Amino acid sequence: MSDSENFEQSLKDLEALVERLESGDLPLEESLACFEQGVALAARCQKQLQQAEARIEQLVRDRDGQLKTEPFEQGEA
Repeated sequence: MSDSENFEQSLKDLEALVERLESGDLPLEESLACFEQGVALAARCQKQLQQAEARIEQLVRDRDGQLKTEPFEQGEA
């Protein structure tokens, strides 16, 4: 499974958990378990987005003022 498929599946799973929680029909323990699972999925999605961002090329100007691309380096602002 590719990174984008993992992200998409995690996002779908998170959306399904939110729908279950919003229904209000779950017992407290099951609601807490869904919430904990949702927090973990949200963290996984955030990590995957950060990894994707690290691969994005950013556009920069060279010394002559010409635009060029170079790999995005983590830690650059």
